[in-house]
Amino acid sequence: MSAEFTAPRMRRVRPSPTAVISDRVRALSDAGVDVINLGEGELDFDTPEHIKQAGIAAIVQGDTKYTAVAGTAALKQAIISKFSRENQLGYQPNEVIAGSGAKQLIFNALLATVSTGKEVIIPAPYWVSYPDMVSLADGEPRIVPCTEENGWKLQAADLAAAIIPATRWLILNSPNNPTGAVYSAEELRALADVLLAEPHVLIMADDIYEHICHPPAQFVTLAQVEPRLNDRILTVNGVSKGYSMTGWRIGYAGGPAWLISSMQVLQSQSTSNASSISQAATVVALEQDNGFLAEWRAILDTRRQKMMACIAQIDGLSADLPPGAFYVFANCTGMLGKTTPKGLTIGSDVDFVEYLLDAAHVATLQGSAFGASPYLRIAYAIDDERLDEACARIIHACAALS
Repeated sequence: MSAEFTAPRMRRVRPSPTAVISDRVRALSDAGVDVINLGEGELDFDTPEHIKQAGIAAIVQGDTKYTAVAGTAALKQAIISKFSRENQLGYQPNEVIAGSGAKQLIFNALLATVSTGKEVIIPAPYWVSYPDMVSLADGEPRIVPCTEENGWKLQAADLAAAIIPATRWLILNSPNNPTGAVYSAEELRALADVLLAEPHVLIMADDIYEHICHPPAQFVTLAQVEPRLNDRILTVNGVSKGYSMTGWRIGYAGGPAWLISSMQVLQSQSTSNASSISQAATVVALEQDNGFLAEWRAILDTRRQKMMACIAQIDGLSADLPPGAFYVFANCTGMLGKTTPKGLTIGSDVDFVEYLLDAAHVATLQGSAFGASPYLRIAYAIDDERLDEACARIIHACAALS
């Protein structure tokens, strides 16, 4: 009966793998199993105190009503100032929008512009939701594989070969989830040169991990590198990752007025404005000192090095040091064909993820969910003591394989 009532578009979309693993971890935890979750893309740091207090003040002051769909005037000005100060990008109020997370804004942008027969170029490995969002918008994801040898970054020649008349978008994510890859200005320049010759292609720069970038890597966004593309670039960001505000659900974007207007119309008919309380807190996040980020990055660097040391101890796993985000994307080719203590053969990265969850009670995510196999995404942004325990469990479980 359910199939009779389900819309055909639902056959084109799968549940988010990250949400699935999180639900499994919660179910195991509720059953009394001590699971360490290295599968969720979330910092363990608390939202900074001054930002929390701004949210509390908004509640106390009665700032709890509807706002303009695209965000309060104060938040839009804070977004404009942020883009100008940190990215040297200039926007007018009708060229920026705030929504209930960067995810919502990406979805709205695709829904507003993609239709049957249109393609969206997605470099792989990719964030798990990109292809499904494109499919829900009736478009076709065109996956362009990137290689470990090239630092998991899209090459100009591969981009040029992938563009066809039906191409509507290119999605670029830097720092990248799941690999941590960071595009340099020179690498973006090479892509920009291709895109300048293809005026029918829109570009989405997903910069959500902007503030989690380790030297010598330096963050730069495409609109900085090539201003002549600005009338085709949507620059998406938010406070979820850099400010540890995932639950506050605030994303923002800057782009051409016609696109922002279309996204606003969709938002007006779906979610309306983002939480007024979260908007008030985000104004403070964007306008006040973010010196805490240096300390956070130092802690994350220690954890990053810890995870790399763990991988180095395991025969069958390897990884390059990721310059950004808070993931290690480990090659697990060497695990394929091994046998578990229960006599099962590990035939894929999915099997390996299942083994680590079953034998070590450590949750990770298979690279195939991100369009690259056989790999393993490990999120290391958890408490140091728990990360040490997770590493010990993984090492022990891998040593038990034959």
